[in-house]
Amino acid sequence: MSDPELSRPIKARPLPGGTITIEADEAERRRLSGRFSLSAINSLRASAEVEEKGKAIRARGHLNAKIMQLCAVSAEDFPVTISEPFDLRFVPEGTLAQEHDEEIELEADDCDEIEYSGDTFDLGEAVAQTLGLAIDPYAEGPNAEEARKTAGIAEEGQQDGPLAEALAALKKG
Repeated sequence: MSDPELSRPIKARPLPGGTITIEADEAERRRLSGRFSLSAINSLRASAEVEEKGKAIRARGHLNAKIMQLCAVSAEDFPVTISEPFDLRFVPEGTLAQEHDEEIELEADDCDEIEYSGDTFDLGEAVAQTLGLAIDPYAEGPNAEEARKTAGIAEEGQQDGPLAEALAALKKG
């Protein structure tokens, strides 16, 4: 496995006090752009408060990023701003298997759980994963509608073309 593009190891015990801020430098943003198939990441910053919860470490914070990505329709670059809260729980390696031997149901307010080994956890990699999950793979840029019209693709809900006419006839009959 290769090194994480945004590594920020944090010593698990004792935890640092106050707010932990992670800001990706240009090289880290470039590597993350490749990882997530983005045209560019212009800025990436996250801040988190960490606290000990038994054997686990809870990290709650917020991620802000400005990215350039391709429109899913026109394939043109367009800017996207991401503002995403996160709530993470870091647990010692092997803990999740012990806790989840049977099937469980997660609630909407349950936090993501990440195992770590040794005496550090990587908050930077967790921030990178949070960014990856926040990116809309089907985002549409400002020229998406024009690209649809040029390609002759109807908007969702529009009833044009022979297939739409056949479906409409079936609904009537």
